[in-house]
Amino acid sequence: MTPDELRKIANRIRRRDLQAVYEAGAGHIGGEMSVTDLLTALYFEIMSVDPDAPLDPKRDRLVLSKGHTALALYVTLSEKGFIPKDEVSTFLKHNSRLNGHPNRVKVPGVETNTGPLGHGLPIGVGMAKAAKLNGDAWRTFVITGDGEMQEGSNWEAIMAAAQFKLDNLTLIIDHNRLQQGARLADTNNLAPLAPKLEAFGWAVEEIDGHDMEQICRALSPETVTTGKPKCIVAHTNKGQGISFMSDNVAWHHKVPNDEQYKQAMAELEEAE
Repeated sequence: MTPDELRKIANRIRRRDLQAVYEAGAGHIGGEMSVTDLLTALYFEIMSVDPDAPLDPKRDRLVLSKGHTALALYVTLSEKGFIPKDEVSTFLKHNSRLNGHPNRVKVPGVETNTGPLGHGLPIGVGMAKAAKLNGDAWRTFVITGDGEMQEGSNWEAIMAAAQFKLDNLTLIIDHNRLQQGARLADTNNLAPLAPKLEAFGWAVEEIDGHDMEQICRALSPETVTTGKPKCIVAHTNKGQGISFMSDNVAWHHKVPNDEQYKQAMAELEEAE
């Protein structure tokens, strides 16, 4: 797909995400908006996945380690055809399989349950190592938040990935500079992230996480360094696409009121 086509899909995903948060009265809308472009590029341009065969052993894998942004993943999966589009309206409702965190047992296309931060990358390392042991060519992608990188389990996984030379593994850090309740700089400031990953033996690239051309180029197999896992530090904005949510820590876990919903939807529609 062209970058313009991908941008249109991402905008459609943002609008449906906004609507679902508004209707459900809950969600992590700020981080969902920041991660949407990354998810769109992965599912519609980069990854080899088939909605009709969600358990194909040769498929690429995505682990959304920042599992609290599950809704963005659900909407993306619905756009790709893994689940019905009208099922998104059941988000967080009684007996819905679309819970606040993804569940691989219930939702086709979800590779592993996530929620407790710091779990996704260790699982991704295991997936990538398994592919190497089997001589398989499929790739593993993991998306974490930047606040999540404060978890020590991530750094143990980073060491292991370098030791095992997992060049089939790509870590994408959604670097929106905000976490629950505060800015990253005011809690445990890990920035700059790139030199830290490089010091652990990773190939690292920094990009604009809302620029489709940069995202797709950084994720392409041509950019893989033989023998090194790859980290993409994606500079993003929490609440991307919605003026009053953008780079605003209050929108980590907040629901728009009627007027805010109308304004946000109007802004996203105008961006189309």
